Amino acid sequence: MKFSEYQPRPDLLKDRVILITGAGDGIGRAAALSFALHGATVVLHGRTLNKLEVIYDEIEGLGAPQPAILPLQLSSASPLDYEHLYQTLEQQFGRLDGILHNAGVLGERTPLSEYDIDTWDEVMAVNLRAPFVLTQALLPLLAKSEHASVVFASSGVGREARALWGAYSVSKIAIEAMSKIFASEQTYPNIRFNCINPGATRTSMRAKAYPDEDPKTLPTPESIMPAYLYLMGDDSLALNGQSIDAQSH
Repeated sequence: MKFSEYQPRPDLLKDRVILITGAGDGIGRAAALSFALHGATVVLHGRTLNKLEVIYDEIEGLGAPQPAILPLQLSSASPLDYEHLYQTLEQQFGRLDGILHNAGVLGERTPLSEYDIDTWDEVMAVNLRAPFVLTQALLPLLAKSEHASVVFASSGVGREARALWGAYSVSKIAIEAMSKIFASEQTYPNIRFNCINPGATRTSMRAKAYPDEDPKTLPTPESIMPAYLYLMGDDSLALNGQSIDAQSH
């Protein structure tokens, strides 16, 4: 499917409650604004509260549904933190219709032979453990939705292992597998699980990975939102256990 031609209905996500991790900037921020403008109540997760507050105000200023803010340190969150998160969401909304697992860290671009172990642990904690634990913790809330969509951020190096991508590549390959396993187990038939590869996009993580690249040559996070809207809305109900490219041509 050519997502640049996908035209979502303006009310595609009306009355949906969607949690977005890493909503402070880049793709997460673009998704928060886009989902809200299509009718969703977005729950903004991030490490930096003041960034989330700016986006909160922006969404309110657009006349979109009032969002919520959910600070949580993914790299060190405890079972108690996740339990508290569940209770907060249940009390406030009673259900959850979607999760966009967008938060991620790059780690180091260095050979595995020299890879720092603490960095490895942090990348795995944020990119792999957190999406697993968060999904598992929130499954009962997602089960209360008519159609819930869980979307994991993947990468080109999540499809094919590539030299110097270290823990990041390993974490994304594992995310692809985890998404497929959740989808094939069908514990809750109303929840679908898919991966999205944003491709080369104008973000700070991309700039860190490719310092010599001119960011102005890359698509903006806003320009790839049709694919994210497609996966989160009912037009993708038949899609489960798949991995799509946001920039498919």
